[in-house]
Amino acid sequence: MGNAQFGPPEVEVIDDAQEAAPIDITGNWVSIVTEDWRYRILTGDVGDTEGYFLTELGTRVAESWDPATDEASGEACRAYGAAGIMRQPTRLQISWENNNTLEIETDAGMQTRRLKFGEAQDGAGTGSWQGVSNANWNLHRQGRGGPVISGTLEVETHGMRQGYLRRNGVPYSDQSTMQEYFDVVTQDDGTEYLIVLSIVEDPVFLNGPAMTSSNFRREANDNLWDPSGCLTQ
Repeated sequence: MGNAQFGPPEVEVIDDAQEAAPIDITGNWVSIVTEDWRYRILTGDVGDTEGYFLTELGTRVAESWDPATDEASGEACRAYGAAGIMRQPTRLQISWENNNTLEIETDAGMQTRRLKFGEAQDGAGTGSWQGVSNANWNLHRQGRGGPVISGTLEVETHGMRQGYLRRNGVPYSDQSTMQEYFDVVTQDDGTEYLIVLSIVEDPVFLNGPAMTSSNFRREANDNLWDPSGCLTQ
């Protein structure tokens, strides 16, 4: 056995996030729905909040969900905000808008997220479905001060418009914050997966963190890209 040592992940100040990227998450991805199928592919019943710990107010809001009202009031995209969109059955197109801004587009709901690094972080997007997402590369080195061998994209999102964690009206408020960790895993056959761990905290509607892990498989092209509007049920 060798004596190779791997240092702890570290967040560094980076001037050019694209050049410094330790992993490549750009390209085309499709969601792999292997858990919560009846909530992600189908729509749960009114008041079905299984898996979430809601406050009394959060429970009342969930139990009053009415998709027809959402649609009539221009709120059809409530389940497609930053804290819900990665749980939708969707395809992603991820690209660099500029050297310090990653853009994530979804065909489900036709949403666009912008993950901003360093000096690109400007607060734009406050009060929108996608809110404000500040990003950093969490670098994994071989030994202390050694070469970068991998990394994790770490994203903090706040300033989101009130929306749904799940399409059947499980709510999150405009005071919510979300922490995400993006990793790429490659199988022996070369298939690549994007793993997105999400932790949502909300002092209004949640009694504890809402944690999910969403998986996406890399696709060779965008031939199956199929933009569609927001669904309320």
